[in-house]
Amino acid sequence: MKQIAILGPGTVGGGVAEILMKNADTVAASAGEEIGLKYAVARREMPDCPCADKIVQDFDVVERDPEVWLVVETIGGCGAALDMVRRSLQAGKHVVTANKQLIAEHGVELFQLARENRVNLLFEASVGGGIPVLNPMTRCLGANHITAVSGILNGTTNYILTQMLENGESYDAALRAAQEKGYAEADPTADVEGIDAARKTCILAGLAFGKNVDPADIHVEGITKVTAADAAFAAAGGMKIKLLGRAMRQDEKLYCFVSPHFVPAGKILAAAGGVGNAVAVVGDMVGEVTFCGPGAGRYPTASAVVADIIDIARHPGREQPAGWAATDEKPVCYHDFSARWYVRTKEAKADVEAKLGAIAWLPEQGDWHGGVTGVLPRRALKDSGLRIDAAWPILD
Repeated sequence: MKQIAILGPGTVGGGVAEILMKNADTVAASAGEEIGLKYAVARREMPDCPCADKIVQDFDVVERDPEVWLVVETIGGCGAALDMVRRSLQAGKHVVTANKQLIAEHGVELFQLARENRVNLLFEASVGGGIPVLNPMTRCLGANHITAVSGILNGTTNYILTQMLENGESYDAALRAAQEKGYAEADPTADVEGIDAARKTCILAGLAFGKNVDPADIHVEGITKVTAADAAFAAAGGMKIKLLGRAMRQDEKLYCFVSPHFVPAGKILAAAGGVGNAVAVVGDMVGEVTFCGPGAGRYPTASAVVADIIDIARHPGREQPAGWAATDEKPVCYHDFSARWYVRTKEAKADVEAKLGAIAWLPEQGDWHGGVTGVLPRRALKDSGLRIDAAWPILD
């Protein structure tokens, strides 16, 4: 039997413990041997936790125990989690994490530690929750040069936008509903401002292109400026509004950003509603492949964590299988990105077309004009001198 420890037996960590207990036979058959939970590290006693009898409050116990073969990190953030992951790797223990901030901001360092100590650090659950995305990208699509990745990476924002478009709710009403249902935190900033999606986008970019992308170096725009008028314009144009994280090569330049997009209804990404996530990957040989499913939640995310545990158990002695390298290259400025753009403005239509060229205008919404430009760099809108209140790419 291989023994593991869980750091942070809360929502996801507790789900991991439950799966290991309830599906013990299935996990053992998949892993090739039994996986046992020896410790769960928490700052306090947790009598209602499924692994309450395994709780210890001192990480040193885990670090010094040679029987602990693997550590699961589900604390979150880059404080205690980063310290404990570093120490686990240095102690020769494999690590599985669901922590997107940790991987996005410290991945290069931690991958190197894993290689130096001949252990693995896996992180499938950090992007897409229960959807298998990272493993298929690096292995199943291993014969392809990845040219683009686009994803709905945050269930909270997808739920809000779905409510606005399909039920005609205002942004504020949709956010309140998300909070009441437990889809959004009391402080939803990381979700609605695109911060959560940005971290996941950087992880996807690292795997797709093999180079580290720092979240601080990419354009990030959330959904707080999306209005009911935008939702109406999207519906009139046969499109959906989605917050997308994107990483791609355009004219041999790397672009990486998070922004609302107008997505034509015929695209698979447009069909992902509610709290669902979806990731579209374009390979030079396979074309476009899309992965869809539950992007968050106790059991979907815990399922992805346990899958990584099984993967490591089945590949003893393997060198660190996933990651990316440090680089001086940074993504190109978002304003140089070329696309068709949805624009919302109160400027005279003739003035807009004089600066931006022909516009495919949509039915007006109150005092607002909305339409779609031809292919332009984002900078053309910025430098036009026009007051444009919303400008987001069309996903073509």
